Amino acid sequence: MNKSRGFTIIELIVVIAIIAVLAAIVLVNVTGYINKGKDAAIKGNMATILTNSAIYYDSDATNKGSYTSFSGNVFYTAPATAIANSDKGSVAPIYFGNASTFCVTAPLNDGTTYCVDSTGYKGLLVSGKCAAAGGTCTS
Repeated sequence: MNKSRGFTIIELIVVIAIIAVLAAIVLVNVTGYINKGKDAAIKGNMATILTNSAIYYDSDATNKGSYTSFSGNVFYTAPATAIANSDKGSVAPIYFGNASTFCVTAPLNDGTTYCVDSTGYKGLLVSGKCAAAGGTCTS
């Protein structure tokens, strides 16, 4: 009697196919979580820009009560550089409505654009508003 031990080639192919399907499902979910994490990092850096702008506005000795030199200050350039080095790789230049208003935008991985402005707004950009509205994200 010849008793065969082991698996047939069909059994091995079925197991490999099942593993491949499960791996594909996990990969899609992990990619989504990675993109959400990157978006959270961009939003965090944008919030840092907003917080730093308030500190700059109140404490800069030469431009107190003004944002005119904020875009060249490390308060802005450090978080803006972190955003630029992220996966999306871009942050819009800072737009000034006047010396006391500004807005900054950055694209997110979900295709939307995040915006912060001198009014304290942090959220999605209303279409085309930042530069056109003179330094605000929403109006």
